[in-house]
Amino acid sequence: MSPKAKKVFVLDTNVILHDSSCLYHFKEHDIALPIVVIEELDQFKKGNETIHYHARHFLRVIDKLSEDHLFNGGVSIGPKHGKLSILLQQTANKTVAAHFAQDKPDNKILNAAYCLAKKDTKRKVVLVSKDVNLRMKAKAVGLVAEDYTSDYVHDISEIYKGYRFEENVSVEVIDKMYSRPFLISPKELKTKKKLLPNEYVIMRNDQKSALGHYNAETDQICRIQKLSANGIKPRNAEQAFALHALLNENIKLVTISGKAGTGKTLLALAAALACRNNYGEVFIARPVMPLSGKDLGYLPGSVTEKLNPYMQPLYDNLGVVRKERIESNLKSNKVLKLLEEENIVIAPLAYIRGRSLVDIYFIVDEAQNLTPHEVKTIITRAGENTKMVFTGDIFQIDHPYLDTYSNGLSYLINKMQGQKIYTHINLEKGERSQLAELASNLL
Repeated sequence: MSPKAKKVFVLDTNVILHDSSCLYHFKEHDIALPIVVIEELDQFKKGNETIHYHARHFLRVIDKLSEDHLFNGGVSIGPKHGKLSILLQQTANKTVAAHFAQDKPDNKILNAAYCLAKKDTKRKVVLVSKDVNLRMKAKAVGLVAEDYTSDYVHDISEIYKGYRFEENVSVEVIDKMYSRPFLISPKELKTKKKLLPNEYVIMRNDQKSALGHYNAETDQICRIQKLSANGIKPRNAEQAFALHALLNENIKLVTISGKAGTGKTLLALAAALACRNNYGEVFIARPVMPLSGKDLGYLPGSVTEKLNPYMQPLYDNLGVVRKERIESNLKSNKVLKLLEEENIVIAPLAYIRGRSLVDIYFIVDEAQNLTPHEVKTIITRAGENTKMVFTGDIFQIDHPYLDTYSNGLSYLINKMQGQKIYTHINLEKGERSQLAELASNLL
């Protein structure tokens, strides 16, 4: 078989629910849909979640493409693309039936792909699924199986950190950072790699150090001082960078990554409250994703009461902010007053659908549990005077079909780096407690 020969990709339902435009990401190769996939999509048509949108959009797309040939040879997807065809229900192949019960949709998809591979021996048939179990089943019966990787970050080790170290910087240059106007030219730093807009720099030598922020508009590196927000003070250089970005009105989009205990959510909340007068509302949201994907079961009470277990980490961080402002009862009660007056809104991410995000300081916590499409949907809703902050740990994924490479936060960092209204900071040092840091590093 020639390496350039056209392939046939058999799509699992979860690929479509992940990306409804997936038909256009297989170049000149053909795509086959088992009829059971269409039946499963029909079950997802109704609802307001992203997966329901994907199901409806995809069904509209294939309805537009549909002709008599959809079930007989396939129809053209478009210029420079292959054909789309529907695989009708196949009699269970003996090899597949011997190992997997045919009453499950996944096994029906597997059987359809296996039968096609046996029939179309001149082309390579590949089963594409976000479900690792289905991919393992396919490989067990000798079928080629792949993950859907069109929105992957392929080299996670090269993912943008948002700052760099510059060693052996001359004493004169660092001294200049501490003298008015507290800035230097990038040429004076003699950096080998060009600085990206809003990139931060840790400059140091054996005697001194300084923190800087690169302003692409002025082409200057400005000194960064360790600011505080609502009593929350940065404990390391990375936190100082993060707080500077969170408080900077010119940076409209901020992403903060880091393991548990590095202060991602706390810094974002403290900065949002400090900037409260510049925005009409502070909106804090997170995907409703229980620990390890395990549902909490039936919960009594109102919608708010049902969601409290999922939102509790945000309330915990707000509690820390209040504690840091205990020196003034008026100031410490300000957080509660803002919550009561709904100037601070804490809600699951699904609640933003249909909202117009104008004049809002918008924080999305646990963004690693979002798909790239969900992240795009959120950001494209941003209106005038809106700042968006995404926080999360790209190595702590609770979503069953996402991983370090394919989650929305990794995708966002990879795509946005270098933009003038964006910055990213990766927090590495845990500051929650000695015990939390030890557990994070060793367990």
